[in-house]
Amino acid sequence: MSSERTADAIDQDIFDALTGLIAQLLHHGEQLAERFDVPMSCVKALHRLDGTVTMKDLGTQLHCDPSFVTTIADALESRGLATRQPNELDRRIKNLVLTARGLELKAALEREIATQMPWARALDRPEREQLLGLIRKMSGAITAGRQAERRGGEVNGHPGPSTPT
Repeated sequence: MSSERTADAIDQDIFDALTGLIAQLLHHGEQLAERFDVPMSCVKALHRLDGTVTMKDLGTQLHCDPSFVTTIADALESRGLATRQPNELDRRIKNLVLTARGLELKAALEREIATQMPWARALDRPEREQLLGLIRKMSGAITAGRQAERRGGEVNGHPGPSTPT
């Protein structure tokens, strides 16, 4: 057997490395949330809130059910980090707006994230730019694959679910 790794072995190593990195990032995020005394869902929401955001748009950005957005809004409001306000164009729509305290916490979290993430510590700027490009390329491939599957077409040379083989 050759000492060269097979493509399948490399793919498995990539998968293992990514799942390990994601697990570490989640653990770090949980520690960060605990240190700032907010649920992890609020950390994610604070990161996404920039100015005025409808609760529906926040749910879309967080990829979560509208009822969970209500839970997040309740948690942010109870901590004095955000308020719900009627939308100026349609009063049935609620906007979530960060308070001064919410803006301060968001800034502190963003500073912490910027300095503590492994890419900020381990990679120089060109490496970070290359990593970002690779992540965007992979994300784009996932999106393209989903779109092709919906159309029943091929995905990376493989037949889609409705394509006869």
